Amino acid sequence: MIDLNWIRSLIELMRESDIDTVEVSRFGTRVRVSKSPPVQMSTGELAAISHPPPRSGNPAAAELAEAETTSSWHEITSPMVGTFYRSPAPDAPSYVEVGDTIGKGQTLCILEAMKLMNELESEIDGTIREICVENAEPVEYGQLLFRVEPSAG
Repeated sequence: MIDLNWIRSLIELMRESDIDTVEVSRFGTRVRVSKSPPVQMSTGELAAISHPPPRSGNPAAAELAEAETTSSWHEITSPMVGTFYRSPAPDAPSYVEVGDTIGKGQTLCILEAMKLMNELESEIDGTIREICVENAEPVEYGQLLFRVEPSAG
């Protein structure tokens, strides 16, 4: 879980400096803070940006509401060290995209380890809410790959 005070301190440091962008990877989570919008973003990066909740009189209540929403999401992590691939071949479509409804047992990605291609299957039924790794990126054991909102019922 990301410490909101830590993120606030990053934002404050950015305000006080001439630095435009800071990106930090910490405990398998990547946080990017930027004063200006990026020129081009991948689907995974777009999914990683949290859209702020509507402003209320109490900012802490808005942050709590957002945290409660994402805390109900199921996190799918890497069962091995390897390379993450979103599709079965470079020219093939991705197995899943943000917003896709998935079923238990459905292939989500391929993890290549020692030249072996291992399909990672969904553990639950639900909707892909976040893809946390870029295509062809190396991953560690236990690294967060997907966040899935479980289906009701």
